[in-house]
Formats: sequence, structure tokens, C-alpha cells
Amino acid sequence: MKFLKLSLMAVVACTSVFASSMSDINPDEALKLLQEGNKRFIDGKPAHINTGLNRVKETSKGQHPFVTINSCSDSRVPVELLFDRGFGDIFVIRNAGNVSDTDEVGTVEYGTEHLGTRLVVILGHTSCGAVTAVAKGDNVEGNIPKLVDNIVPAVNKVKSKNTGHTHDKWLNEAITQNVWQSYEDLLNKSEIVKHLVKDGKVKVVGAMYNVENGEVKFLGEHPDLKALLGAK
Repeated sequence: MKFLKLSLMAVVACTSVFASSMSDINPDEALKLLQEGNKRFIDGKPAHINTGLNRVKETSKGQHPFVTINSCSDSRVPVELLFDRGFGDIFVIRNAGNVSDTDEVGTVEYGTEHLGTRLVVILGHTSCGAVTAVAKGDNVEGNIPKLVDNIVPAVNKVKSKNTGHTHDKWLNEAITQNVWQSYEDLLNKSEIVKHLVKDGKVKVVGAMYNVENGEVKFLGEHPDLKALLGAK
């Protein structure tokens, strides 16, 4: 029993160290690194930062990413390439529709509280197939309905404002709204991330990647962030 108590104390102490160890790169600095990297990418002048074998060996001793990004699994959205970054720089979560459900939220919590990233980006993209499927009312099977049900609120919100118009008229707005929906779901499902944001330790921003020209447009923080942080 004494050994068990000591073990539990060690676990608690270890967790506390992880939780208090934040990146030296603050949210604004992290955002600037992403913006500069994306500019190099679209200018056709990538610096291929941290992509060599030396970096592989360095990060084998431990990872210290400067940002957590929840992105879509779409094969046209290779996150590290878009921001001209390499091994150990970006803690990436990828899923169809860049949604924030249990697994994704838990992974963001790991990226922020344990790895210490101070910036979280919800990265959507133009021509998103997952949002398009919901907007069109496509019949999906297997486990996909449980995945896309996170997208339904965003689509319904935009659809209700565009009665009488076909989905192609409001699809882009729905894709953007889905970024905000994922942002809301993250804060509503994670007290950990919510408190980190409240305390000014972490910033969450939305972003949109254009699959036609390679540009990432940062959308900033949620328009109703104060209300989201105040909600229980």
C-alpha cells in the first residue's frame, strides 16, 4: 500500500510538471512562423526547415512542437508542407472535416497541456468533401454518419439562412462555419483547453486553406469567444 501511494504521488508530480511546461514560443510568435512559412510555400521558395536527418536524430530525444493544428485528412492538405516546417515543429491532428470530437479534443489537450504548444489552429479548406457531403445530403454508411454529425450544425445554420438556394451557393460559407463549429466544440468539450485560453496561456484561431493557390488565410479567434469562455 505504501508503495502504491508513492507511485501515485510520482504520477501526480510528473503530471504537474507536464502541465506547467509551456513552449517558449508564444501564440503570436507561433502564428508568425506559420504565416512566414506559408508565404515561402506560395512564393515557391521553401526553406525546408527541420526536414533533414539531423533533425530526425534531434527530435528522437523528445518533441517540442510550437503549434497544435486540427486539420482535414484531405490528401491535398499536407500540413507541414503548407507551412514549410519539418520534424518536431507541428503537432498535427487530421480527420475528415477537421471536426473536434472526443479523440480530436483529447489530442489537442495532449498537445497543449502536455507538449506545451501555446497556439491551436483549426484548419479548414476550400472544396471540403466532408462538408460538401453533408450539404448535399449524401447517403453515407458505416461509421461515417457518426463522424459527419459534428458538421451538421454548421451546415444547418448556414442552410437556414439561404432558403431557396442550392448548396453550391452557400457551400463556402458552410465550410467556414464548420471551422467555427469545430472551435466551439473544442472549448465546450474541454475544460483543460478552455482554462488555458482563459488564463492567456493558449490561443485558438481558425484558418482556411485554399486548395487552388496554396494560401492559408487566418481567421483569428472565434467571434463569440467571450461567450464561449463564460459558458459552463
